[in-house]
Amino acid sequence: MRVDVVTLFPEIFPGPLGVGVVGRAIERGALVVCAHDLRADGIGPHRQVDDEPFGGGPGMVLRPEPIFAAVRRLRALPGHPRGRGILLGAHGRRFDATMARAMAAEPRLIVVCGRYQGIDERVVDGLDLDEVSIGDVVLSGGELAAMVVIEAVARHLPGTLGTPESLRDESFTRGTVEHPHYTRPATFEGRPVPDVLRSGDHAAIARWRLRSAAERAARLRPDLVTLDPPPEGRVAPAPEPSALAAARGGQT
Repeated sequence: MRVDVVTLFPEIFPGPLGVGVVGRAIERGALVVCAHDLRADGIGPHRQVDDEPFGGGPGMVLRPEPIFAAVRRLRALPGHPRGRGILLGAHGRRFDATMARAMAAEPRLIVVCGRYQGIDERVVDGLDLDEVSIGDVVLSGGELAAMVVIEAVARHLPGTLGTPESLRDESFTRGTVEHPHYTRPATFEGRPVPDVLRSGDHAAIARWRLRSAAERAARLRPDLVTLDPPPEGRVAPAPEPSALAAARGGQT
């Protein structure tokens, strides 16, 4: 997979993407991350990329011309697919594991990082970009969000993880959170590892993990709680209000 990132700060890439399992995927060529300076397509001798918003208000807005030029040039690169366009911004659709898996099936992504007060709306309309947010928070720019998206997507690429089963059992793959983990020592500061995990009974361990994951979800992520666990490989549907109430101990 190739990921092209359009940003005002290309020097910060690959950053944390260059280490760990994603870094090894980059070294092997399974993932290619290319950062492109938006100012290269800026306007005039000063490479201007932003301007004041029509209608007034605080801050500056990224102009459409540089972004159109950058994305069109990247899409026209010979020998590469057109690429799915992603625009990172606080108002976008919430990024999640389902979206990461879908993006991982694409041969190429073109990621545009927002900055300042926002991006001229004609960029979204004219370049067919999917607007994506990593959460209900506001960042100074889309670069850190881009790294989050790229890492989450890269984990689904074949060969990125040393153990493919890691994806099967981790949080959100089955529509809920992952079960708790324990390692040595068997007892730490008076807190022992659950006996079942040391029993060697794999069926009992599997049941404990499912139950513990459900309890953790009810405590920390009641929005993921369902009346019945989804079959393996399927994402849980949205919980019913009654299930949420039960998870919260009847609170509304």
